[in-house]
Amino acid sequence: MRIRLSNLFGRSALGIGAAHVAVHASGSSIRPETDRALTFAGKPSVTIATGADVLSDPLEFPVGALEELAISLYLPAGATAPTLHSDGNESTFHAPGDAAAATKFRAGQVDAHRYFLTDIEVRADSAHAIVIVGDSIVDGYHSTRDRNTRWPDALATRLQADPAFASIAVVNAGISGNRIIHDGPVGPSALARFERDALSKPGVDWILLQEGMNDIGSADEPESPEDRVSAEQIIAGMTLLIARAHARGIKVGGATLLPWAGAETPLRYSQAGEAKRQTINAWIRNAGAFDTLVDFERSLRDPSRPDRLLAAYDSGDHLHPNDAGYKAMAACVDLHLFAHDR
Repeated sequence: MRIRLSNLFGRSALGIGAAHVAVHASGSSIRPETDRALTFAGKPSVTIATGADVLSDPLEFPVGALEELAISLYLPAGATAPTLHSDGNESTFHAPGDAAAATKFRAGQVDAHRYFLTDIEVRADSAHAIVIVGDSIVDGYHSTRDRNTRWPDALATRLQADPAFASIAVVNAGISGNRIIHDGPVGPSALARFERDALSKPGVDWILLQEGMNDIGSADEPESPEDRVSAEQIIAGMTLLIARAHARGIKVGGATLLPWAGAETPLRYSQAGEAKRQTINAWIRNAGAFDTLVDFERSLRDPSRPDRLLAAYDSGDHLHPNDAGYKAMAACVDLHLFAHDR
């Protein structure tokens, strides 16, 4: 196995004094017998230039399917403007000094950001990957923290439960607040990050795209005139993503956008936005641009109010599902869509 660390958004070079990997136990604890130091070009430390990333050296380290790993990093000089995944939905523990080899962090702060770590790559005899590109719903916003109940997690569990699909990995490329067309306050657009976050992933055979609601929401409350995008512009962005994937021999599945009536934050429901969602969903279902369809809307909508999430699946903000809703999303994905690519 090996890890990738990124200084993409840093304002200065990032010094990594030490890096360790271990099997996670619970909380900030690891299984001590599994702890191993990682190296970079044979050295225990590395400096990552501004805007760059780095892969660690391959390490003989057995990794089981769905196993939780803990990565510990020592930053001798700290970091300004750290590159992070703001909605990691998984606890990150901070401690003073060099605690990279510690078996448990006993002091410091805890948050749910994921700092610097963008990939854990594991070599396998036969492996294929589905990359899920999307926004906060792919990211698992409002799912239970530290429980891995995002819908991509539930999909990975389903794949592993069936020997016919156990060689397929799921890569979660969701970013809360992400848009297809324009960069947003929390990161680059899907068009800008598609190569790095999807097309270049090892073993990728399929990409599932579930995105567009933030483009709709930013059009209703634009920060700049260019944010006022139409349904046709969003569809054009999806079409470009499909073409870029097809040029690499990668199939793309389209996922319908979920109902959102009643939502007030982080996106505010509007009739104009709803009309765009309906137009986009009709295109996803009927245009034939995607290689397959995953119809989340039909599975999670309230039959009596189709513009709303079913109450049993609503996290409370009328926009994002709860744990049960995320599980229902994964359950409606037909695994046999991926069978012929194994």
